[in-house]
Amino acid sequence: MTHPLWPLFDLVIRTERLELRLPTDDELVALADVARVGIHEPDEMPFTVPWSTAPSPQFEQGFAQHHWAMRGTWDADDWMLNLGVFLDGSAIGSQSVMARDMAVYRTIRTGSWLGRSFQGRGMGKEMRAGILSFAFDHLGAVRADTEAFLDNARSTGVSRALGYVEDGLGQLAPQGVARPTQRFRITVAEWRARPRDAVEVIGLDGCREMFGIAGR
Repeated sequence: MTHPLWPLFDLVIRTERLELRLPTDDELVALADVARVGIHEPDEMPFTVPWSTAPSPQFEQGFAQHHWAMRGTWDADDWMLNLGVFLDGSAIGSQSVMARDMAVYRTIRTGSWLGRSFQGRGMGKEMRAGILSFAFDHLGAVRADTEAFLDNARSTGVSRALGYVEDGLGQLAPQGVARPTQRFRITVAEWRARPRDAVEVIGLDGCREMFGIAGR
């Protein structure tokens, strides 16, 4: 173990091209720079909270505070893991996974973003597939949920390509105006029934208890 105070820093998920891991504070700077360059068109808002359009220095401070808060409020019964996504060692986006009472419900939720210059190359699908493999094959999850605005074709396209099924409509109002969303879910049986690429997970044993799955 190289991070005895916070063993989540030892957790690494590797797909064919990508590495997903908890970013250091220096890497948060690189991630913030990628996000600041652009994730979406100026007239779009794909997120529940409109953090991506905040002006400087609120953008940078809010970005860091969010990542620090998810570490500082971590609880085995209520956690959110914000992983940096790295391509050839460079930050390109973020893939999040979260759960409440994992040992009871065995259900996770996901969220993500990818710098615009890296979109359209299959990496959004690859990083989501990596986190689903982690959840289903290593955390013992039986269901994964996600949600996206109806006009967010990239996100809904990734969900459908990975085998998610529609799970009802919802509403969110990131900028004070309600907008319709599509909810999706995929079960472990549905996940395992489809062909999928190999995913390598390193360092889970040292932080297994932090996910509320000790002994699983």
